[in-house]
Amino acid sequence: MPKSVNKVILVGNVGKDPEIRFASAGNPVANFTLATSERFKDKSGEFQERTEWHNLVAWQRLAEIVRDYVKKGSKLYIEGRIQTRSWDDKDGQKHYKTEIVVNDLVLLSGRTEGGETGSSSKSGSSYDQRPPAHADDLVQSTEITDDDIPF
Repeated sequence: MPKSVNKVILVGNVGKDPEIRFASAGNPVANFTLATSERFKDKSGEFQERTEWHNLVAWQRLAEIVRDYVKKGSKLYIEGRIQTRSWDDKDGQKHYKTEIVVNDLVLLSGRTEGGETGSSSKSGSSYDQRPPAHADDLVQSTEITDDDIPF
């Protein structure tokens, strides 16, 4: 079988504060959106901007980092893979959702003294984690402290 690649790289801003929930085994899952924008000239030569919204999901330690350090407006570098899941609603209607499963996260916004994210950072902080193949394969992670975050 030929080799294939499913890799996504995004740099953008978080659209709203992440939603944190817990899987059945008690492991954290973070869901949030990231906006990327492109500029282009329209037919009349005027510059236009188009924003694309991406649904992201982070598991385990990355979910905890997202919970503690990512807020609306945070600038992030994301690496991950595209995944589409489906489910049937109570009326039997099939629904689909395509999202980016985050494998690597770099905080491009710095932390201000109040603990919020800002844009004063000179360099990002990177966190790499490969999510489990299935949610049932999650392992309980350890507590994150400020000492774990290198900025």
